[in-house]
Amino acid sequence: MSQDHNNPSDPRARMMRQIAEGVGDPPSLDHTDKRVLARGCDPQMAVRATEMLPPHLGDPSFVSATSDDDFLERLQRERWSVIFFAPGACRYDAAGRPIPGGNAQTSGWTLAQYRDAVRAHQGDDIQIVETPDEREIIPLLRQALSQARSALPTSQRAT
Repeated sequence: MSQDHNNPSDPRARMMRQIAEGVGDPPSLDHTDKRVLARGCDPQMAVRATEMLPPHLGDPSFVSATSDDDFLERLQRERWSVIFFAPGACRYDAAGRPIPGGNAQTSGWTLAQYRDAVRAHQGDDIQIVETPDEREIIPLLRQALSQARSALPTSQRAT
């Protein structure tokens, strides 16, 4: 049965409304040299967030991974400015439940173990954002992006 995303009782529509509550004033930020890798649970929400969030964050590159195979591959092979653990992943962790999309390597991992993997592959200066509350996504990501390193090679940065 398909869900009506305009229906106020639809959980995904509710989550998108809650994310929008955190928008606040339009940013005068330029984070086009930065990249966010999000680890979430819900592929439909990942697509929606990837479309909605960048304009409110200063237009960083925004990539969502809903499986650990994809997440770990990107984490190991690419440079990121911010790693974002979506609210659903944080809620699963807080409940002591495995985050959907895990694999044999990450079976039973908590967010603490994910953070360790992030720092091992991205360094100690990587910004990590976690929140179980959709309303906090935009403010926390804006703050992290303001403190984050550029993800572009020096040759590609605007001077």
